Amino acid sequence: MDWKRKWVLGFGSVLLVLLSHISSALEVPLDLPQPPTITLQSPKDYIFDPRENIVIHCEAKGKPHPGFSWTRNGSHFDVEKDSKVLIKPGSGTLVIDISGEKAEAYEGTYQCTAHNEHGTAVSNSIVIRQSRSPLWSKERNEVIVVQMGVPLVLQCRPPAGLPPPVIFWMDNNFQRLPLDKRVTQAINGDLYFSNVLPEDSRPDYICYARFPHTQTIQQKQPISVTVLDNSPEGERHPGFMLPMGTSSTKMVLRGETLELECIAEGLPTPEISWQKDGGELPSSRLSFSNFKKTLKISDVNEGDGGDYRCTAENSLGTAHHIIKVNVKAAPFWVSAPRNLILAPNETGILTCRVSGEPKPKITWFVNGVSIENAPEDHSRKVEGDTVILSNVQSGSSAVYQCNASNEFGYLLANAFVNVLAEPPRVLTPPNRVYQVITNNPALLHCASFGSPIPIITWFKDSQTSIKNGDPYVIHENGTLEIHVAQPLNSGKYTCIATNNLGIKENHVFLEVKEPTRILKQPEYKVVQRGMSATFECKVKHDPSLQPIMTWLKDSGELPDDERFEVGMDSLTIRGVTDGDEGTYTCIMNTSLDQDSASAMLTVVEATPTPAIIYEKPDPPSDLELTDQADRTVQLTWIPGDEHNSPTQKFLIQYEDLLHQPGVWVNLTEVSGTSTTAQLNLSPYVYYSFRVLASNHVGTSEPSQPSSQYRTNPAAPDENPSNVQGAGTEPGNIVISWTPLTGFQSNGPSLEYRVQWRQKDVDEEWSSKTVANVSRFVVTGTPTYALYEIKVQALNDYGSGPEPGVVIGYSGEDLPLTAPDSVQVMVHNSTLAEVHWEPVPLPSVRGKLQGYKVYYHRERGLHEPEGETKQQEEQVLIFSGNRSEGRLPGLQPYSIYNLSIKVFNSKGEGPPSPSKKFETPEGVPGPPSFLNVVNPSLDSLTLEWGPPEKNNGRLAGYTLKYQPVNNSSELGPLKVMTLLANETTITLSSLNSSMLYKFYLSAKTIKGSGPIITEEAFTVMDSAHTQPTVVAGKAPPVGPAFGTVNMSVSEEGAVISWDYFGQHKNFYVEYSVENSKEDWKKELVNGSHWHMIKGLKPGTLYKVRVVARDPADPTVHKTNEVLVTVPAVPSRQVDIATQGWFIGLMCAIALLILVLLIVCFIKRNKGGKYPVKEKEDAHQDPEIQPMKEDDGTFGEYSDTEDHKPLKGSRTPSNGTVRRDESDDSLVDYGEGGDGQFNEDGSFIGQYSGKKEKDTHEGNESSEAPSPVNAMNSFV
Repeated sequence: MDWKRKWVLGFGSVLLVLLSHISSALEVPLDLPQPPTITLQSPKDYIFDPRENIVIHCEAKGKPHPGFSWTRNGSHFDVEKDSKVLIKPGSGTLVIDISGEKAEAYEGTYQCTAHNEHGTAVSNSIVIRQSRSPLWSKERNEVIVVQMGVPLVLQCRPPAGLPPPVIFWMDNNFQRLPLDKRVTQAINGDLYFSNVLPEDSRPDYICYARFPHTQTIQQKQPISVTVLDNSPEGERHPGFMLPMGTSSTKMVLRGETLELECIAEGLPTPEISWQKDGGELPSSRLSFSNFKKTLKISDVNEGDGGDYRCTAENSLGTAHHIIKVNVKAAPFWVSAPRNLILAPNETGILTCRVSGEPKPKITWFVNGVSIENAPEDHSRKVEGDTVILSNVQSGSSAVYQCNASNEFGYLLANAFVNVLAEPPRVLTPPNRVYQVITNNPALLHCASFGSPIPIITWFKDSQTSIKNGDPYVIHENGTLEIHVAQPLNSGKYTCIATNNLGIKENHVFLEVKEPTRILKQPEYKVVQRGMSATFECKVKHDPSLQPIMTWLKDSGELPDDERFEVGMDSLTIRGVTDGDEGTYTCIMNTSLDQDSASAMLTVVEATPTPAIIYEKPDPPSDLELTDQADRTVQLTWIPGDEHNSPTQKFLIQYEDLLHQPGVWVNLTEVSGTSTTAQLNLSPYVYYSFRVLASNHVGTSEPSQPSSQYRTNPAAPDENPSNVQGAGTEPGNIVISWTPLTGFQSNGPSLEYRVQWRQKDVDEEWSSKTVANVSRFVVTGTPTYALYEIKVQALNDYGSGPEPGVVIGYSGEDLPLTAPDSVQVMVHNSTLAEVHWEPVPLPSVRGKLQGYKVYYHRERGLHEPEGETKQQEEQVLIFSGNRSEGRLPGLQPYSIYNLSIKVFNSKGEGPPSPSKKFETPEGVPGPPSFLNVVNPSLDSLTLEWGPPEKNNGRLAGYTLKYQPVNNSSELGPLKVMTLLANETTITLSSLNSSMLYKFYLSAKTIKGSGPIITEEAFTVMDSAHTQPTVVAGKAPPVGPAFGTVNMSVSEEGAVISWDYFGQHKNFYVEYSVENSKEDWKKELVNGSHWHMIKGLKPGTLYKVRVVARDPADPTVHKTNEVLVTVPAVPSRQVDIATQGWFIGLMCAIALLILVLLIVCFIKRNKGGKYPVKEKEDAHQDPEIQPMKEDDGTFGEYSDTEDHKPLKGSRTPSNGTVRRDESDDSLVDYGEGGDGQFNEDGSFIGQYSGKKEKDTHEGNESSEAPSPVNAMNSFV
């Protein structure tokens, strides 16, 4: 503890400089000198395709522009001596042309260096490797003969490629082999059978390997399996096929995905389940696959280590396997070093904080050279993960590299130290105009640069200094934010950037505009065919913005038809037709905002008869129950009259005459065209049904109830919900739950079986059956112990499903021990920081809630002991497992006493030993009074009292006074210093009949306290005391209120105002216009704007602002302002749900299908023989690379000697080239590219396209394969 405190004191100033440089995160303008910074580099592990050039990226910036050099395998790589290697101009990126060359020659570890006169930056070590897809080793597979019911493993064992291949199993017809909980493909590609069945017999189990980089697929020789049923295996307990034994280990790196698999054999087929011993599985990062045989946890962290238990279970028993997971970690950043920009003689820190398992080793470099071998620099000090640079000088710029490594990887970071002396510059363009809508936030930018870092200050209208606080916020990057912009915020703003080398200012302008609002929205129209329809859309907007009104029909443009006439604020449709029916939307756009509203147009048949009357439908009738079963019944009915509006839906309700007579509950809904419904029922219910019909006008009255239908009792289908366990006293646990309703009981005599046992203790479940209660108290439990709880429902007909286990805790008790090692550090006269040693968690005997610090002031240091009344004890609560806290609001120059208690939900523990501490002196309070006595023609006598709070040793008083003439102008100020024991003074030689103003303050060694003021005349008959006038404030002359503004947003109505009076309390009052309602009143918290929420849409309100004060009977009010709340826009219709749109899409799809069939038939008339005959001529097919663009095959080859077929050519480096073969599968194509069905079956023929030469390396000459439509499988 002492060492840490010394370190903080010794480097406090260093930390302040560091924090100031980090928080600013400045970017050096590129016109200033700066060391190199690498901006782009290739990944650490780069696997290249031998058919393409190798491109190794290395880009950097700096001033002057950096030069580049490379190393390969630790030695200098001379790019100019290799004609195949090019370096891109202006960068360090390498382009290696490997055509006609052996790609292996360029494998290795590359590193890029960027350097200029200010330093050297280095890239990561980039490992370059060639992708490989080697051939499958030749083997002869014997026929596997097994008895039905035994387990079986078919090994794949693919060749090791780079990167590793993706494995899948198929048959000769290129169909995926079905996998289920009995048949499993393991992570390594092997195929596992928990038990074989006769249908598993087949001669064509084929393992395929797909190599992603080269886009090639290879196949293993088919495996033949025969299953005999003459002596079948009997049922048996589960056993593990993978992994073997009862336990195994698994190592995983932090941040990777943990994959655990358990494959079990047994008959019947076992079910797999997982759990973590001593912990919970992380549900947010957890997933299962392969029928729960594979468990995956993404983004692994240290807490995922431990024992994972895999359980295989069938009807004969269970088997367990424990996988011990160890989590290691490659180095990862806690805090990477960041660039430092320092002025001469400044101090800074580079910090390289990493973590990992095992702990990484940190090595520092300067300009690419180990710091131990770098030129000595007395201003530089290295302390582990920190480099301290003290009093840096011009010309000492450099790039520092931090390398953190362990056995699992490394991290490398560059951070430059740029020593600059640069006056401020403002990067934001001058005279920029910002426009924003009222009540929206406004951001005014002031990006700057300088060294030392400039300080940003803001002024409004070149006069008013802007400070942090409502409504302004000044961000660290200099941006000024106004949370809720109002018209009064408009104006000119000036930002000033200052450092010790100069000052720079920039002007920007803010314009706050009125919002755009639709005052009158278009309304729903029902128009007869041939008539006209008009939609109105009246808008209010800011006069300085140019609005554009746009009309849409069904979210698209209006038809190009002269019948559609768009006016200033309306849309008229002449001669309406059926095609005009739809949703019409008006949109008003400005450059800053928009508003929109929609309405529907319905076109009806033109008729001379009176207008059609639309009414809600009549209730259905003749309800009948048929197809009666225990859990279902069919209900039919006859619809009532629709009254010119089609029925949209029918609602079916039921009444439970046994449990809730007289209560009708919604059961289901069906479409308005149905007259029957299949109803799902619950047991032990006396049902009665009724039906209601709905159209766009409303809902009908209910139908007459159906006949009663009683369902038979059954065991409960569910258990109680919201099961909880919590102790109320030491030694008990209260188990509670939400009971089942009578409807959920499914039968008579509903009871609950309550079970409990202590977690992680080898004991049996305790059980108690109760009825008609929702809680049960278990006594005699240990204090604050973890319990497993289950509550199961049962009735006369059986038990509910197996309940889930809930975790609860028994009752808590008071903590046993007090915090130890209490220490107090006093920061200043009013703030102290207390530290303590937390108590051991077992001694808390409950859930740790936090710590309470009790403290009180005993006396002032200037007061004798025993003469000061002890102040009331105060308490501060620090939640959670804390070890420190701050005590604010202390009285200066005082002695305090404190103690600390830990507390849980039950209460507080014993107090710690009391600890005393003292606060230093502060500034005193104001003098207790100031009076003027004995005025004469040329003198006045002042009397005053000492401060009520000295806050230290009183050092004296400062008296200032000055004359005030008849026009309230102040004369010259005179200053006097008085002794601490003086409480009166007579001022002589004053002007007669003159008003004087006096300012008096007390002081200690910490400075002067607040002033107290007084005024008096020198003439006796004119002497009087005037109230203090606050500078800049004057009593209002004329109206107390100024401008009042109103606006309406989606959240409510916003009112803002100017006020020049003295009142402090404002109220916003509002009421509905032309109503007799009383004014509603809302108090405003100190600001000059307020939002009224909860107003009714489409309603006109009157609003006013009232200012009043309890000490002043005068009340100020504004004039009433009228505001209209916009109505809610009409509902829009999605085009994707319209019948005409769906029909059009179906017609287009059908036309495309017909064209494809015609093309397919024409191409099949070429007379070529199909590929199947070609396959029969080759008994041992393997797979060639496929083109990525069309999926065609390569040539067939004889896998015994790997020779190409007739007409193909093989280059000297072993790469099979695709030339114009005289006898190739590409000539036998009978259709387009090969494809697979959704179920994995091969539906296409081999493609007939030819491709240009491709280089596969000397290990990638493979036989033909299915087209790369197979890629969709993996």
